[in-house]
Amino acid sequence: MAQEKTFRDIQVTSSQIAVRKIGVKDLVQALRKGFDDFSAKPSHIVFLIIIYPLFALLLTLFLAGQTLLHLAFPVVAGLTLLGPVVSVALFEMSRRRESGLDTSWRSAFDFMHSASYAPILALSLLMMLLYVAWLYMAQFIYFGLFGAVPLESVSDFTHQLLTTRHGGALIVYGTAVGLIFAIIALAISVVAFPLLLDRPATTVTAVTTSIRAVTSNPLIMAVWGLIVVVLLAAGAAVFLVGLIVVLPVLGHATWHLYRRLVEP
Repeated sequence: MAQEKTFRDIQVTSSQIAVRKIGVKDLVQALRKGFDDFSAKPSHIVFLIIIYPLFALLLTLFLAGQTLLHLAFPVVAGLTLLGPVVSVALFEMSRRRESGLDTSWRSAFDFMHSASYAPILALSLLMMLLYVAWLYMAQFIYFGLFGAVPLESVSDFTHQLLTTRHGGALIVYGTAVGLIFAIIALAISVVAFPLLLDRPATTVTAVTTSIRAVTSNPLIMAVWGLIVVVLLAAGAAVFLVGLIVVLPVLGHATWHLYRRLVEP
């Protein structure tokens, strides 16, 4: 109880946290520093271990069960909603390197023993619920257009997707709804996770501050979102090999973007 009271006594509120207006130059600097962090403490092996078994599992699942084939793309694309969750350790490594502290992998998870852990866990659960909601909407859109008739094969699904009116509608509606989910995820998480590592704050305070940072820089944050999509697509284009560098660099860069968006 004493520790909980201490947290309440020292925690900051959203009104006490000032956000800045930034420019494209700040995005470039965040990416540069993110790459510097990655170069100083490479984490590509960890992402290699995580990424390939995950995608192999997804591929096996959807090739083995044709009834779930239509969810293959939403499942993979929606994983970007969980990116901030799996990047918390990277944020912590960047924070520790910035402060001249130990940057070992063990120390990167020290936040799990701090007051930050509970609000970070709550925010992680929120992002997971957002991911589930995205999958539900993708399923809803597909059934609304194609009904519950199971697909015969991958080629059949591809043919219907690219040559029929319903396929075109699925692409348009799916992209539009996916964009909405991506904007929501960016708004509530881009600053929230780093803030919870950096200062004693509640989940609500962190999310509110993140939304303020995004709404104060709508065009710049849209550019950041586009940069993330392009880099992820480029990283995935060559048999996913590029992702083992792109993902950790973006994780570290998000910490430095937070430093530019929020007043120290």
